[in-house]
Amino acid sequence: MHTYAEVKKAISSGDTVVSILDAYLAKISANKNLNAFLEVFEESARKQAELVDQKIKDGTAGKLAGMVIGLKDNLCYKGHKVSASSKILEGFESLFTATAVERLLAEDAIIIGRLNCDEFAMGSSNENSAFGPVLNPHGDNKVPGGSSGGSAAAVAAGLCTAALGSDTGGSIRQPASFTGTYGLKPTYGRISRYGLIAYASSFDQIGPFTNDLDDAALLLEIMAGSDDYDSTASSESVEPYTKRDSAKKYKVAVIGESLSMEGIDPEVKNKLEATISELKSDGHEVETVSFPYLDYMVPTYYVLTTAEASSNLSRFDGVHYGYRSGGAQGVEDTYKKSRSEGFGPEVQRRIMAGTFVLSHGYYDAYYTKGQKVRRVLQDKTNEIFEKFDVILLPTTPTTAFDIDAVSDPIAMYLQDIYTVHANLSGNPAISLPLGKHTSGLPFGVQVIGDHFKEADMLNFSAILEKINDKA
Repeated sequence: MHTYAEVKKAISSGDTVVSILDAYLAKISANKNLNAFLEVFEESARKQAELVDQKIKDGTAGKLAGMVIGLKDNLCYKGHKVSASSKILEGFESLFTATAVERLLAEDAIIIGRLNCDEFAMGSSNENSAFGPVLNPHGDNKVPGGSSGGSAAAVAAGLCTAALGSDTGGSIRQPASFTGTYGLKPTYGRISRYGLIAYASSFDQIGPFTNDLDDAALLLEIMAGSDDYDSTASSESVEPYTKRDSAKKYKVAVIGESLSMEGIDPEVKNKLEATISELKSDGHEVETVSFPYLDYMVPTYYVLTTAEASSNLSRFDGVHYGYRSGGAQGVEDTYKKSRSEGFGPEVQRRIMAGTFVLSHGYYDAYYTKGQKVRRVLQDKTNEIFEKFDVILLPTTPTTAFDIDAVSDPIAMYLQDIYTVHANLSGNPAISLPLGKHTSGLPFGVQVIGDHFKEADMLNFSAILEKINDKA
């Protein structure tokens, strides 16, 4: 079962939530080669499924009764292990549940397990996990994207109805593009980050992976809203995101530089151009706009996020919890050896880069300048939204690449060229699985919405789907 509509149909036909869970468990077992799940929470999931079955009988079941959800391994779930796919959190069990997860459980979702990801959400291919790479269900020599590769692969392979990921620079949308799933990053502050292991706190957002637009909208609606445990969570009212208005005509901005960029696959470009033509035929106003800062976005993103990571990851010291080096002598040696042995190479690289960016003598040259550039990017984005309803651009320049094909860190960072924009500006964005390459691999089309206008963004996404179905 790939969508919640299919789950509800099965339940109305007499299936139990326990039997639906068993079908997913069997599928996870049959697809172990994907390395998507780090741990399956079979015991607690079965208990929850039995409870939901009883609630269905009593007529008291919530909005997500029977939906089976996987969690990226950086989201806390009380009484269950969480490791951010890192050796440094070896054996750590969460003491509380993330607000987003709590809200799903309150509506009777079943949490089936924790999903592999790039270590501390740092990566674009899911090759940086301490537990090995995740494979793409569309080709076992292909990466699923990152950092939420396990979540994307699990949803694409039908190992759960939906999954949660986190998006700091494209970590939901890029793997969604590579696996042919829906990946939604809400406005910064739309969903509470309480219980999400932080990478870069002013960028991180939790969001869903689904096989259906309505499922993404429903999960967003349930998770969104203010939270006393997160001061950055917005109190902006939550709209009914599942409502649709197919008659509305949109003003659409297309970033010209995204289509003229060197390295974009011709088929990705052609798909977007065909979509633009269909939108115009359908009565929507589409205009190409210039965003001359495309080349500055990835460098700005990495200056600021590594700085925040350097600060956030200082708490993993081998003293309080998690991995501690067995050969350490004294406090300083414990810090050095535990962190050197516990963190992988990419995480070490970003901590070192962030520490340099924040260091005396370089702070103004890099961090302060990075914040100024971020403001310029935000102002330019806001200027576009004064005239347009949505921005349309590719999610990724290419389809999924081979495992071990990109060894240069800078080349890997450039995989985020189209996705970091929405994180730097704080806008909501979604990747829709509307493209299919002649290689047989999927790729996404990306829609960026105005701040807290997820309802508009999702409504336009539904229009794009209809146009795509007609094409």
